Amino acid sequence: MKKILIANRGEISLRVMRSAKEMGIKTVAVYSEADANAPFVRYADEAVLLGPPPSNQSYLLGDKIIEICKQLNVDGIHPGYGFLSENAEFARKVRQAGITFIGPSPESMDMMGDKLSAKATAKKMNVPMISGSEGAVSDAAEAIKIAKQTGFPLLIKASAGGGGKGMKLVEKESELEEQMKLAMSEAKSAFGNDAVFIEKYAKEPRHIEIQLIADNHGNCVYLFERECSIQRRHQKVIEEAPSSVLSPQLREKMGKCAVDVAKACNYSGAGTVEFLVDADLNFYFLEMNTRLQVEHTVSEMITGLDLVKEQIKVARGEKLSFTQNDLKINGHAIEVRVCAEDPLNNFLPEVGTLSVYKTPTGNGVRVDDGFEQGMDIPIYYDSMLSKLIVHGKNRTEAIEKMLRAINDYKIIGVETTLDFCKFVLTHEKFVSGKFDTGFIKNYFSTEVLENKNHSNNQIAAIAAGLIFERLSPKNNSVENAAVKKSKWKQNR
Repeated sequence: MKKILIANRGEISLRVMRSAKEMGIKTVAVYSEADANAPFVRYADEAVLLGPPPSNQSYLLGDKIIEICKQLNVDGIHPGYGFLSENAEFARKVRQAGITFIGPSPESMDMMGDKLSAKATAKKMNVPMISGSEGAVSDAAEAIKIAKQTGFPLLIKASAGGGGKGMKLVEKESELEEQMKLAMSEAKSAFGNDAVFIEKYAKEPRHIEIQLIADNHGNCVYLFERECSIQRRHQKVIEEAPSSVLSPQLREKMGKCAVDVAKACNYSGAGTVEFLVDADLNFYFLEMNTRLQVEHTVSEMITGLDLVKEQIKVARGEKLSFTQNDLKINGHAIEVRVCAEDPLNNFLPEVGTLSVYKTPTGNGVRVDDGFEQGMDIPIYYDSMLSKLIVHGKNRTEAIEKMLRAINDYKIIGVETTLDFCKFVLTHEKFVSGKFDTGFIKNYFSTEVLENKNHSNNQIAAIAAGLIFERLSPKNNSVENAAVKKSKWKQNR
């Protein structure tokens, strides 16, 4: 494999290109008009304009991307995540064109891309399943009948797709019919498929996923777990590896179940099996993501592996160079998603110009981003600016390192999730590890963050005042000392 095209944009394109270049592989970027000046376009060996900014006129043009590959003699396509990454039909066309798709087979995608099909496959492998409907539900009367068996609260979930779209939490029977209609409408709009199903909503659920890598020779290993329970709108904001609640025995049990699911669909490449873990540490299969995930970085940090390089090696037909027994957990890693969103306004996306953009550095600090100072944040795509990742010898050190890195991250021009992430990382529930997917609902409010920011600003102002007075010529006078003491008391 001498040349690959990255069918994506932003930070994931850069991240894939760097690994490819280290392997001596040429890279091709495709881009929209909105991304013409983006770093990933300049970094690639070759770059081709796809079209106008909207995704359906650029990054979703699978046939055009394949045609570009033919023109430039591209050997493989890496889809990143999002866009065409889990599109089985695109992967099928890539294969038919004689180009290597750096990911699983279209057949594996078909089996795991639909949640109902994935659940049926997992069930055959005796993987624990949470109670709910056996298949799609479209009739309100049938939904009520199933709900009475599973009990409330429950979740209505879209069969196709993810990211929280088409998902509704239902607390009581009177809400069921309306929420079901909303879920079906949302699923139809997002995925072109209005099929939904019902699942029991577990008590104090944690979202824990197992990272896998499999080759085309029957070898499959799990790269331990990621804790992904800090979420807003069912989308992850903070991830860490390993989880603070899994014992070695439970980790091994979940890992083996994930491998069984992968083998059941003849999986190859990098993938993730997601589980729900309840308050009693019972785990249940949720779904399988047939692609590289945003949070793959924390798995890389604790294993020392480069998952993109492993994907490329598998796509080239190579066997895994390691076994399960070779893998060990090294320290602790945390990732925060730095998004152009306003936490004080229900995490609504922000657009604007990055008038100041300075990333943190230091030992054990990694920033995967696709932006530079002076760039505009386009309205057409995901709100994520970057992924900030740290690695420490243990969880406490990783939290401390992340807090320092957040403080060193300077962004002016748009509101971001950095202050929210700092709030989470200093909250007693997160520090103790005693949290679940309801963290934001249970502990976060705009008032809490506003008060915290106000308190931090007061402390900063006081500190600045003390430094100024200390440097002034009168700083040795008794009168000045008395004033300083008085001001400190007033501000406290």
